[in-house]
Amino acid sequence: MQYTLLTSTTLGLAVLSRDKARREEAWARLEASFEANERVEGVIFGRVKGGFTVDLGGAVAFLPGSQVDIRPIRDVTPLMNIDQPFQILKMDKRRGNIVVSRRAIMEETRAEQRSELVQNLAEGQVVDGVVKNITDYGAFVDLGGIDGLLHVTDVSWKRVNHPSDVLSVGQSVKVQIIKINPETQRISLGMKQLEKDPWEGVEAKYPVDMKVAGRVTNITDYGAFVELEEGIEGLVHVSEMSWTKKNVHPGKILSTSQEIEVQVLEVDPVKRRISLGLKQTQDNPWESFAERFPVGETVEGEVKNITEFGLFIGLDGDVDGMVHLSDLDWSKSGEEAIQDYNKGDMVKAVVLDVDMEKERISLGIKQLDGDPMEKTEGVKKGATVTCEVTEVQDSGLEVKIAGSDLTAFIRRGDLARDRSEQRPERFAVGEKVDARITQFDKTNRKISVSIKALEIAEEKAAVAQYGSSDSGASLGDILGAALKAKDDDNGDVAGEDKS
Repeated sequence: MQYTLLTSTTLGLAVLSRDKARREEAWARLEASFEANERVEGVIFGRVKGGFTVDLGGAVAFLPGSQVDIRPIRDVTPLMNIDQPFQILKMDKRRGNIVVSRRAIMEETRAEQRSELVQNLAEGQVVDGVVKNITDYGAFVDLGGIDGLLHVTDVSWKRVNHPSDVLSVGQSVKVQIIKINPETQRISLGMKQLEKDPWEGVEAKYPVDMKVAGRVTNITDYGAFVELEEGIEGLVHVSEMSWTKKNVHPGKILSTSQEIEVQVLEVDPVKRRISLGLKQTQDNPWESFAERFPVGETVEGEVKNITEFGLFIGLDGDVDGMVHLSDLDWSKSGEEAIQDYNKGDMVKAVVLDVDMEKERISLGIKQLDGDPMEKTEGVKKGATVTCEVTEVQDSGLEVKIAGSDLTAFIRRGDLARDRSEQRPERFAVGEKVDARITQFDKTNRKISVSIKALEIAEEKAAVAQYGSSDSGASLGDILGAALKAKDDDNGDVAGEDKS
C-alpha cells in the first residue's frame, strides 16, 4: 500500500495521505489510457450541473449530459453505481479536469454491431422491422439493431402526402431492402415493392379516348390529380378542365375527394404519367354552336368587351364571338364605327365563321344589311348619276349617290372644267348635282365621281352630234344647238303630256 508524504510536524513526524496517493496513481494510469485511446472503467455516482460525476478508480471525472447515451435519457438512475466503460475525451492535470463519454463507447459498439448486421443483409431481401421515427420525407425502421430509411415515395404505389398518414411509431412492418451502401452503411427500404406494380399493362387498361371514373386526390395551381385506382393517378391540366372557363384556378372547378368522369388523353408508362381531360366528357360548346348556328345565321348577344380590334359578344352556350373592326359598318371606318357601341348593348350579328379547333367565332354586323356595293343597279364606271351633297370641305364634296347607300368624294379639281369654278363653297349641303362615275372598284370598295368628267363627256357628245369646230361652227354654236335640241325634246314631251 502506497502513501504520500504531505508535510512535517514540529516534532519531526511525517503526515501521510492514502487518498492523494490513490489519485496520483489513478492519473498516471488514466493518462496512459488517454494517450493509447483506450477505454477506462468507472462508476457514475453523482449529479452536477450539466451532467454527472464519475469515479475512475480514484480520480473524479465529469460526464456531460449529452455524452450519457446516443439518445436523450430521462432517467439515468439504472446507470448509476455500476461499473461500465467510458472514453476519455479531455484531460487537464493542472486544473484537475477529466471529461469522459459513455456515448462514444455505445456508438463504437453500435458501429461494430451495424457492420456485422449489414454483412448479413442483401439487396432484395425481405425483412421485418419496427418504425422508430417519422419525418416529412420518410420513416426510419429498426431492423434489429440497425436502421433503414423508408422513403415516402416507397411507402405505397398510391400518393402519400405524409408518412404519418399510413405509418405510426412502434408499428411492425415488412419491408424489402432496396439498396445498401457499403461505405456509409446506409440502407434504403421499400414497402410498395412487396406489392404488384399497378402500372404494369397500364396502356392496355387505360387506352387513349377511354372515359373512366376517378377521385380527385390533390389540387395544384396547374391542375388536379385524379386517382383512377390505387397506385395510379393521372393529371387533369388546367387547360383541359373547361371549354369556356379560362385562366381559372382548378380549385374553383373541382374539389378534393370529388368523384368525376375523365377521358384518357395520353399514357406514358415509362414516365408513369397519364394525361386526363375533364372537358372532353362534356359537349363541346363550339361544336354545339356550329350545329345550331351555321354560317350566315343571325345571332343576338350582349357586348361583353370592346377592344382596339373589335367587339366581343356573349352568345348562347357560354361562348363569345368577335366582330372585327372591318365588319362593323360598310361606309364608316372601324375606328369610327366602334364608337357607336357600349359595353352591355344587345346587338345582332351574322355568323361568318366558326373555328372549333381554335375556339373562335367570327361575326359581322354590317353583313345584316348586305353589301351596298352589290346593290348598284345602273351604277358603273362611265355612268351619269345624281348626287346629293352631304358635306362641304375645302378639298371637295362628300356626296351620296341617289338611289343607293353609296357615298363618294368629289375632289376640288373635279368640281368643274373651268378652274375658276372649282370652288367647293359654290355648293350647299342638300344640293343635287350630276356627275360621272370615273372609278367603281368593288374589290377595294372605291368609288370616284367627277362633275368635270361629265362636262367633258357631254361636250364630246355634242361635238359628235352637232358638228365640229373644223366645219366653221364655233364651240358655242355647237353647244347652243345641243341645248336647243334638248329644250325642244323637253317641249315635245310636255306637249304629249298636255294632249
